[in-house]
Amino acid sequence: MTSVNLPPTAMAPGIVPPFLLTRIARATGERLSVAPEAAAQTLRHDRPMRSARISLSIDENRTIVAEVSDAPNRTIGDARNTETLPGRTARSEGEDPVADATVNEAYDGLGATFDLYSQVYGRNSIDGKGLPLDATVHYGSDYDNAFWNGERMVFGDGDGEVFGRFTASVSVIGHELTHGVTQYTAALNYANQAGALNESISDVFGALVEQHSAQQTASAASWLIGEGLFTPSVRGVALRSMKAPGTAYDDPVLGTDPQPATMAGYVTTREDNGGVHINSGIPNRAFYLLATTLGGRAWERAGQIWYDTLLGKGGKLPAAATFARFARATVSAAGARYGGSSPEADAVRSAWTEVGVTIDGGTTR
Repeated sequence: MTSVNLPPTAMAPGIVPPFLLTRIARATGERLSVAPEAAAQTLRHDRPMRSARISLSIDENRTIVAEVSDAPNRTIGDARNTETLPGRTARSEGEDPVADATVNEAYDGLGATFDLYSQVYGRNSIDGKGLPLDATVHYGSDYDNAFWNGERMVFGDGDGEVFGRFTASVSVIGHELTHGVTQYTAALNYANQAGALNESISDVFGALVEQHSAQQTASAASWLIGEGLFTPSVRGVALRSMKAPGTAYDDPVLGTDPQPATMAGYVTTREDNGGVHINSGIPNRAFYLLATTLGGRAWERAGQIWYDTLLGKGGKLPAAATFARFARATVSAAGARYGGSSPEADAVRSAWTEVGVTIDGGTTR
C-alpha cells in the first residue's frame, strides 16, 4: 500500500470567504431572519475543512476502473438538504436534463469547465488523467457556500435572503474545480500570499470558463466572480471583481468589498488564512490588465501563460510562492512560449508593475 498525502489545497473552504459569512452571522435587524443562522451554520460546517489534509491509500495492484478519455464523466448527486455525500444520483453523463434546474446547472457547469481545460489546454479533466467529475447539490439546510472537497463539487442552496443557489454561477463552478487543478499541479499552500495566489488562480480560470462558455472577448466580459449569487435585496453584483477589486458590493449587511487592487492596499491579517480571499484582488487585477492589453479571447494568450505557469514552465513554483515569485514565473512562461521580448512577455511585466508587484527586485513585502 502506498500512502499519498494531498496538499491542503484539496480542501479549500469554499467560494464565500469566512469574513463575509461572519458579517452575515452577526447581522441584526428586520431585513434578515434566516441568513444569520444560515451563515453561522455554514461557518461551523466549514471550520474543520480549513485545516484538513486528505490521505489516500492506493493499492499498487488495483485495476484501473475508469478508462482515460477526453470527454467528461459527470455524476450529479442530490443530498436532499442533508450533509450526506454523495447523495442520491440525480443525473449521470449523457442523460437528458431533469426537472431540477440546480442539477442541470451543476451538470452544465462541470461540462463547461471540462471543455475549457480540454479544448484549450489539452488537459483531460482536473487531474489531467480523466478524473470523473462528481458533484452534489442541495447540500445542507440553507447552506451558504460551494466547495471542492478534493473529490467532488458540493453546492448549497443558499439562505434565500443574501444568497441564492450556488449552481447559478458558472464562474463559481470553474473557480472551485480549479482548486482541484492547482491541487494536482502547483500545490500552492492555502495561506498568506501563496493562498491568495491559490484563490486568484481559481478566480482567473473561473472567469475563463464563463467567458469560454459564452465565447466572450476580454473587453466584453464582466470579470465578475459569483455574479448572480446575491438575492435582489443585496447591494452588490458579485463576490469579487477582477476588473475593479473592492467594488463588488457595498451593503449594510456585507459591508464594503475589502479587496485591494494594488500592493499599496495589501492587507496584513491573521484572518481568512492570512487574507487569501482579500489580497487575491492584486493578482486578479494583474491578470485582467494582461488579458485586456492583449485583447481578443482571454483564454488564448493570457490564460495560456497562467496555465503554463501552473505546470511549472516558468520554473517550479514553491508551495509558499509570493506574488513576486509567481510574477517572475509568469514572465518566464510568457518568454518560453512567445519569446522574451514578445508583446506577450512585455504585457505580463507591465501588468505586474501596474499593481505594484516588483518582479526583478524580489517581493514588495
